[in-house]
Amino acid sequence: MNGGIDAAVDAFVRPLADALAAVVFFDVEIGGVSLPLVVLWLAFGATWFTVRFRFINVRGFFHAISLLRQPRREGPGEVSHFQALATAISGTVGIGNIGGVAVAVTVGGPGAAFWMIVAGVLGMSTKFVECTLGVIYRRENPDGSVSGGPMFYLERGLAERGWARLGRGLGLFYATGIVIGCLGIGNMFQSNQAFTQLVGVTGGEASFFADKGWLVGMALASVVAAVILGGIRSIARVAATLVPFMAALYLVGAALVLYLNAEALPDALAMMWAGAFQGEAAAGGALGALVVGFQRAVFSNEAGIGSATIAHAAVRTDEPLTEGYVSLLEPFIDTVVICSATALVVITTMALDPGFATGLGGIEITSAAFERRLSWAPVPLALAATLFAFSTMVSWSYYGLKGFSYLVGEGPRARHLFNGVFCVFVALGCMVKLEAILDFSDALVFLICVPNLLGLYLLAPVVQARLAAYRT
Repeated sequence: MNGGIDAAVDAFVRPLADALAAVVFFDVEIGGVSLPLVVLWLAFGATWFTVRFRFINVRGFFHAISLLRQPRREGPGEVSHFQALATAISGTVGIGNIGGVAVAVTVGGPGAAFWMIVAGVLGMSTKFVECTLGVIYRRENPDGSVSGGPMFYLERGLAERGWARLGRGLGLFYATGIVIGCLGIGNMFQSNQAFTQLVGVTGGEASFFADKGWLVGMALASVVAAVILGGIRSIARVAATLVPFMAALYLVGAALVLYLNAEALPDALAMMWAGAFQGEAAAGGALGALVVGFQRAVFSNEAGIGSATIAHAAVRTDEPLTEGYVSLLEPFIDTVVICSATALVVITTMALDPGFATGLGGIEITSAAFERRLSWAPVPLALAATLFAFSTMVSWSYYGLKGFSYLVGEGPRARHLFNGVFCVFVALGCMVKLEAILDFSDALVFLICVPNLLGLYLLAPVVQARLAAYRT
């Protein structure tokens, strides 16, 4: 039955998904390497903001940490700086940090990891700008809650500059994109991967759960519902507890593998450096390594897509710049720390055993790298992957809800309707494989970076003025 449903839905949606993907991920040839324009758009924006704000990503790093350590600030909002950051990180740290990075390294070579780190550092500047704007233009609701994100600063910010109709149109487009996108990349894909991991560590095809996707889906949907029905305060509390735990679990495991692979660390670092500038990667040499590294970074930390600004906008503060600074830490933790840990585990294993990943793909590569030194590693790795997937779902439920409420209005009826639909899709992700829907939502999520970055360019002077006043 599921096969029939999958086939029917995929046949209907596939032409739309392929057409949208062809536009969003349109490639241009540079030096014999295919470069997706959306990656170029995001990478250029990150570089431009880094230069325009005089390397705020570096200069503001320690100030961001000091803000996290300060007592809770007073002002409108619903969550603390740490809770807002944890919620945003939980939305970006997902399966891609484990499986996507491994693919990037095997396709782009070790040099891709170097450029991934560079792109992560540059993306910190984009986060600073968009999250500052998210707080400046957020809306305070009568019940004391707040609503923010790109749709609000596109509408309200551009209206201030005399482009009210353009801003409203871009806001509506962004909100529609985040609603549809959250049901795929932030929901079904995550629950499907969590289910796949569970089956994998409990016996594969012989697992008790192999044919019980409906059971796992309902259980997972119930847990997600228990968290998201409490709103951003509940989501933030869970994220503030879960993010440090899951990050520590994964990083401790990675550190242990790197300790056991210590003899290969010098060679791994040398391979990263050489591959970044003169490699012969499958993707097309050094340029291919750069493209793959930047692509993995922007796909992972989502700097420029604007989704995380929805979480950051809920912060309790009367000074928007404080959250802009705190948001700098998000791409650093997501890409420079967690993605780099995965990359080093894979590259050191590659140096010791060049053929270890033959025939493997995605998270299987990372799992094999862990298992080569720690036979028991696949179980905690599967737990980490499941936690990553769960945390992504609860955060993206809030992103989708704010997009939905922007379109239809605030209110308990709209909130309950959206949360109910979101939980149904969580269960469906474990039961069916609607690849066309996932591809469509994936492309749509990256398409919304176009209006978001356009808004950031036009509203950058607002942030600059605030930054000048903040320093004086």
